[in-house]
Amino acid sequence: MKKRKLIIEAGRTERVYWKDLWRYQELFFFLAWRDFLVRYKQTVFGVAWALVRPFLTMVVFVIVFGKLAKLPSGGVPYPILVFAAMLPWQFFANALTECSNSLVVNSSLISKVYFPRLIIPTSAVMVSFVDFLISGVILVGLMGWYSFVPGWRVLTLPLFILIAFAAAMGGGLWLAALNVQYRDFRHVVPFIVQFGLYLSPVGFSSSIVPEQWRLLYSINPMVGVIDGFRWAILGDSTAFYWPGFALSIGLVVLMLVGGIRYFRKMEGVFADVI
Repeated sequence: MKKRKLIIEAGRTERVYWKDLWRYQELFFFLAWRDFLVRYKQTVFGVAWALVRPFLTMVVFVIVFGKLAKLPSGGVPYPILVFAAMLPWQFFANALTECSNSLVVNSSLISKVYFPRLIIPTSAVMVSFVDFLISGVILVGLMGWYSFVPGWRVLTLPLFILIAFAAAMGGGLWLAALNVQYRDFRHVVPFIVQFGLYLSPVGFSSSIVPEQWRLLYSINPMVGVIDGFRWAILGDSTAFYWPGFALSIGLVVLMLVGGIRYFRKMEGVFADVI
């Protein structure tokens, strides 16, 4: 009688692959929880760092753009204006950084065991999302301090959070896959994050950008995300540029779909290259 060989192949078909993602959900939660614990292990302030970093960045932006440059805030307290943008940006920047290094950091796991590799960068994004939720406490505190009450538009906030998640996931998948083959990207990512902070409307409102440049400015997908957060939280209609928002959303979708496709294309060689 002939012996049958069992061949384990990573994602032979798309249908099998996406089923495997669900089957390995316990591994996803384990990796996310492990990364979260490791991030704040042996630190004096622990999880408080998720509050300290965005708060100090906000203070610097308020002093530079609000006090020194005296940029308009549209009648909203400047700290709230800045922090409503700091939340999605900090989430995107952290997720991009953690996601880009996730495969390299877990190289020993990838080279030994089969599981859908998409779990690793996704768990890295989820850890950054937890930091995002913790940082939201500061925004609530600022609103209480300034007696600022958001309007009905705040109900649309989950939609913009979803868009921010898609932007972080899309960019993170591209960089995670590229970083496996070209380790130069571990030096490129910090530059992208630092440069992107000043190109995004975090310390100021998009409304100060001249009308003829706003569509071009919206090529940065985080412009639409940040404007959406401000529109939902602050009711800042002047900063919400619908053509630019549509462009940003289109770019986020392309980035996410392209990131998934490229990641899946390269997934078969990760164990060999890494």
